[in-house]
Amino acid sequence: MLTTLFVFPTTILTASTMVTFQKVIAVLPLIAGGASAFSLSMSSALIVQNKGGGHGELGFQLAKNLSSNPKISSITILQDSACNDSKQPFASYASDIPNVNVVKADLADESMTAADMQSLLKQPYDYVWDNASKGAVGAGKAVIDSAKEWNSKLLTYVSSAGIYKPNDVFPMPETTPTKDSAGQVQYENYAMESGLPFVSFRPQYIYGEKSNKWDYIDWYFDRLVRGQTLPIPAPGTQKVSLTNSADVASLLASVLNDEVAAVEQTFFNCGTDELLTYDEVAKLCAEVAGTELNIQHYDASLGKAKFPFRMTDFFVSPDLAKSKLGWEGPKHSLKDDLKWYFESYKARGGMTKEIEFAEDSAVLL
Repeated sequence: MLTTLFVFPTTILTASTMVTFQKVIAVLPLIAGGASAFSLSMSSALIVQNKGGGHGELGFQLAKNLSSNPKISSITILQDSACNDSKQPFASYASDIPNVNVVKADLADESMTAADMQSLLKQPYDYVWDNASKGAVGAGKAVIDSAKEWNSKLLTYVSSAGIYKPNDVFPMPETTPTKDSAGQVQYENYAMESGLPFVSFRPQYIYGEKSNKWDYIDWYFDRLVRGQTLPIPAPGTQKVSLTNSADVASLLASVLNDEVAAVEQTFFNCGTDELLTYDEVAKLCAEVAGTELNIQHYDASLGKAKFPFRMTDFFVSPDLAKSKLGWEGPKHSLKDDLKWYFESYKARGGMTKEIEFAEDSAVLL
């Protein structure tokens, strides 16, 4: 006789919990009648989240994504206490992901050990996503060591495509040489040496509705709405991958589709497959803002000025995540997202903020 024990958290009796309960009860007659076997796997997830910046929204979006994943029964965010709770996405934790447990810690403390981290968290975790660590020291080493002691099923790391030393192959494959001195590379090496089931994603330029870093696309609007010339390094046909944070989160969660394949491959580039040139981004922004567009291509040897991207091509492809992990591809496009983005730009005071264009003038000969 098959006996199944169902455990429900008494502190989260929400409407959604009741629906889940009713669905589970509905399958009990099948078990009692012997028509089928049913088992419920309860797996806990830990998301280690930084204080903000380019990756600042990923923990929030990943928690939202995992909340609907049948493999995950509980989610905890270990949040860097240096975050500003009054700013996004942290201000939306309570309202948008109310069933996620949030624990604060000083993740910049290089003296933090695995014992310290485990004392804070008070439980082991089956799946760990690290979106905070920049190296295998302090909290970064503690995450790896803790996952090892917990016998976690998977440790997934959010690295960066910035560790690549690009050659002439684009999109840059996962086999592109990396900078040995980069902290992210040292983290990857230590995690692999530990023998953990380990996966590393390497994202590029990220934007999102609850972001706390807007530099990349704001650069275009800052000039367009003020009638300024856009100094873009020649020839302007360089391609860039700008990815919505929700799509990055779905990539990070895709390791659950095939954990064996994820570990076998280990490294995955992380970004949209909708590539745009620097000039195309300018044109899309001008259309949304309803402004004239004046681009001047300049010799990159004159310097970067304040241009937000690389002087040359620098982009990746998510092909391996699609073929190995069954990632379905992005659900967002920059062209569509620029509508809400421009409204956000105005709401953040973008139209009236003071901006200095001296560096632009230096390259606009």
